[in-house]
Amino acid sequence: MATIKDVAKEAGVSVATTSRVINNAPHTSETAIKAVKAAMAKLGYRPNANARALVSKSTNTIGVLVNDVSAPFFGTMVKAIDTIANQHEKQLLIGSGYHDAVKERNAINLLINSRCESLVIHSKGLDDQELIGLANEIPGLVIINRIVPQIASRCIALDNRKGSYLATEYLIRHGHKHIGYLCSSHDIEDARDRKAGYLEALKDHGLEANEEYIEYGEPDELGGEYAMTNLLSKNLPVTAVATYNDYMAAGCLAVLHENNLRIPEDISVIGFDDGDIARYVHPKLTTIRYPIQVMAEQAAKLSLQLANEKKDATQARMYMPTLVRRLSVGTAPL
Repeated sequence: MATIKDVAKEAGVSVATTSRVINNAPHTSETAIKAVKAAMAKLGYRPNANARALVSKSTNTIGVLVNDVSAPFFGTMVKAIDTIANQHEKQLLIGSGYHDAVKERNAINLLINSRCESLVIHSKGLDDQELIGLANEIPGLVIINRIVPQIASRCIALDNRKGSYLATEYLIRHGHKHIGYLCSSHDIEDARDRKAGYLEALKDHGLEANEEYIEYGEPDELGGEYAMTNLLSKNLPVTAVATYNDYMAAGCLAVLHENNLRIPEDISVIGFDDGDIARYVHPKLTTIRYPIQVMAEQAAKLSLQLANEKKDATQARMYMPTLVRRLSVGTAPL
């Protein structure tokens, strides 16, 4: 296997010049660059990535922490970050934290030890103080889907409470007074905020909030089936259901179809996120759009800017949810 000394000898230049060419150092002559690259090609020399990282103190990578890389929501997030990475000739390193502090910490440490100067972190397990410490250590760290007040300029998030409020209010405006809610069983800020938005909308419109109308499940299709089955079994006069996300809504729709309930004639359903599934269930799902693609792209850009010591705005970027009207919500039955 060829070494850097072999390349230098073949190119007729010093080892130092060869090293500068390999590491794209400035002030290197075109003649030397062409000679070294030709020698590398002839000898089949491939620079060692770890050695280059030691010289430059960085790698050509962006680190990304997600909850679960297999979840479609996070697939969209990663794809958006990868788009920005490709534009800057970067590669991604991805870790899954599963909303668990230990797993998140281990994944972040691995990304840091891999010399990722840019990090986009979706963390629900670590507390604010630990994230503040990480942000102080890594200038290019950006947090997505969470606001940590002390490092707000490094945070990009959605107003989840407002989104759930909009969803519930939309049902109320269609005449619904008995509105159920399918809530995520995960003890994270998103779940608490979305439930709070549902309760706030009921209160603001003079409707009584009743814990009996709320059921919990995993934030996926099976969790939606489980929660909706439990809600139906109570035999409450529910005419509409708001859900934590589109996947719970899809499970909810399946249970309603199995029980011969028409949507939206007998019962209306509204989701949250506007993931791909919302357009392919029957009927097509009215939902709240979570602009994760735009947010993830912005997070990646900010992370790269901060890693390059280009200071940005001093306040958090809070994105606003919007209503997407489709076919799963109708007027309350008489």
